Amino acid sequence: MQPLKLLKKYVIDGQIYVSLMGTFLAIFFMLEQKAFRFPTVLLIFITYFSGYLYTKYQGSKKFRSVLIFNFICGIISMILIMMNHHEIRIFKWLVIVTLGLLYNSTFMESSIRKIPFLKVFYVGLTWALINSWLILPEFHFTIFWISMLFVTALVLPFDIRDMKVDEIITFPKLIGVQNTKFLAYSLVFFATVVAIAYLKPQFAVAFFVASVFTFLLIFFSENSNRESYFSFWVESLSGLPFLIQVIISYLS
Repeated sequence: MQPLKLLKKYVIDGQIYVSLMGTFLAIFFMLEQKAFRFPTVLLIFITYFSGYLYTKYQGSKKFRSVLIFNFICGIISMILIMMNHHEIRIFKWLVIVTLGLLYNSTFMESSIRKIPFLKVFYVGLTWALINSWLILPEFHFTIFWISMLFVTALVLPFDIRDMKVDEIITFPKLIGVQNTKFLAYSLVFFATVVAIAYLKPQFAVAFFVASVFTFLLIFFSENSNRESYFSFWVESLSGLPFLIQVIISYLS
């Protein structure tokens, strides 16, 4: 049991896992667009990791250390961009970092996270901009909508998890758990339809298979579930299209 506890403490609770899954989703689209570059992958992971640490440790004793760490991450990210990318990507990256700051910052009187119903769409928007704008030479409308719909759906189970402790009105509080699930199903369905219609066949199949697992995990999402159900299993869904694509490539 000790290795599992260490894994949860340093990988899952330490925000490494969610950052890795977000990076996997970006890699999935990079491969589909034949735009894979390791410096870009590193940039994405650093951006996710530092952003989630910033959000998690707001108001805690560790926040000053997190700010110093994030400052170092910012310098590394700028160096990565300047050495490997066009200067336009600096602008794109700064826009996304700013959106992250607006999501949850204690120095702001009202952050996005405190606005009812907006949080789920805002997270979807930020991830979608990374996948469709930051990592590609030009904005990709199709990838934006696939990401936006899919990631927004994945946030809703976490609202189900937190419905008894959330201080703001969320979808589960307003429309109930079952209707929230139906909303998530609809978002995944439309994301899958767009993926099948516009992605290359092998990637469309991978996304479809990932969507089947997504439907199942949304179906079984309950407020009474253990934390690991959400922090590991539901969190894994964003990285599933890439992992399935790897399996398909290996078998073909």
